[in-house]
Amino acid sequence: MSVKQFRFETGAISHTGYARDHNEDKMYAEPDSGLWVVADGMGGHHGGEFASGSIVEHLATLGNPTSAPDLQARFVERINRANSQIQIHAQSAGATIGSTVVGLLAFEQHFACVWSGDSRIYLIRDGQLTQLSRDHTEANELFDRGAITAEEAENWPRKNVITRAIGVHPDVHLDHKYGTLRNRDTFVLCSDGLTAHVLDHEILDVARKVQPQKACDTLLDLTLERGATDNTTVMVVRAFDKTELTPMNAIFDLPEEGA
Repeated sequence: MSVKQFRFETGAISHTGYARDHNEDKMYAEPDSGLWVVADGMGGHHGGEFASGSIVEHLATLGNPTSAPDLQARFVERINRANSQIQIHAQSAGATIGSTVVGLLAFEQHFACVWSGDSRIYLIRDGQLTQLSRDHTEANELFDRGAITAEEAENWPRKNVITRAIGVHPDVHLDHKYGTLRNRDTFVLCSDGLTAHVLDHEILDVARKVQPQKACDTLLDLTLERGATDNTTVMVVRAFDKTELTPMNAIFDLPEEGA
């Protein structure tokens, strides 16, 4: 099978929201390394900001991988470094701090999604939106065990309690999902500040039709209009197969002239 090469267009935005006095979300994009990441810190007194910042700082040293497995190994190794640094900081501060993380990794035609916590990554392909990550939350774990129904999970009083995060435990537990890129695949990475206010079908309607930065701006505007009760970070990444020439009207699902 011939190796496909992709170029990427990236949009990103982050906002403190209206209920917090500082932003504990961090994001990082380095298309040359095949890396995009969103981290949502927690811990108060800037502990969460330290945790998410540590993740981004370590991933910024990722460099240029030589293969898809090498890219994934570098990502995991740096997450482990960040986990250790956060643990040390938390011990000195006498507090529990940590951060969710969700990453998109891309090398040639291969991609991987890696996450811990409830920050999400979606894929838009063929006009459909699919959540690739699965929230690591108390409600989801109870649902998976059959202890509560889907409806009960949706309205669970501790719905936002996460069961995994970087920095909280000595060992790192990441979930992974793999796939093969197609032309015009669009990925949406976000912290839960977005999904608290914007529904999946709204994410699809916005992100499939406009350029990535415009999509990010519009999704944040929706969140702010609806109260923005948390820090909100959105990143939209669109992949283009370098061997395919796609008309601009097809890229943005626009009607052809005269149609």
